[in-house]
Amino acid sequence: MSRSERLLDLIQTLRRHRRPVSGQALADELGISIRTLYRDIATLQGQGAPIEGEAGLGYVLKPGLLPPLMFSDEEIEAIVLGSRWVAKQPDQRLSAAAANALAKIAAVLPDDLREDLDASTLLVGPPAAAVEGIDLGIVRQAIRNERKLGFLYRDAAGAASERVVWPFAVGFFDKVRVVVAWCEMRQDFRHFRADRIEALQATDLRYPRRRQVLLKEWRATLDKSRCP
Repeated sequence: MSRSERLLDLIQTLRRHRRPVSGQALADELGISIRTLYRDIATLQGQGAPIEGEAGLGYVLKPGLLPPLMFSDEEIEAIVLGSRWVAKQPDQRLSAAAANALAKIAAVLPDDLREDLDASTLLVGPPAAAVEGIDLGIVRQAIRNERKLGFLYRDAAGAASERVVWPFAVGFFDKVRVVVAWCEMRQDFRHFRADRIEALQATDLRYPRRRQVLLKEWRATLDKSRCP
């Protein structure tokens, strides 16, 4: 077992105990010496883990943010693979954010985990020729702020219609991006291909329902459509 895996196991063990647990009990559960346990706890505390207690009194993991070094090997691979995929998408702001996030994580990882991250052999192929036509950053901002969007939408035949929608999700597919929203004209949920949206306009108008509620109701409609 690598040192990083041992530290992760220690954190997971502390999570299972709501009350202080003795160092010897932790060492026995993890199959390590008490000296190694004390050294690992000191390492985690130095890296920001909210572990309280001391030798002879017991240890407890307090609520709080854990340092980002607490990743298993497969979690690191998932982070790298996901970030590399997003970094190759045509949404430039999201692409830059993915690269920045990965750099921030790498900056605080211990040396052995940083080497694993840099040496990840899970690669992302060239992106499909997706055409968006609009700045999806505007859509994502509207979703975060629960604001209405206005735009001109063209159907498959090229016919245009003006829409005012309540956006609450964006679907990322190989060749298209889809804005999921409540459409005021149709009074129903609709899926709008980003490459068919024109003259996108952000507004300061808050839509009357929370996006979490819209997302839940939309998912319910999908579940109904799958019923025999």
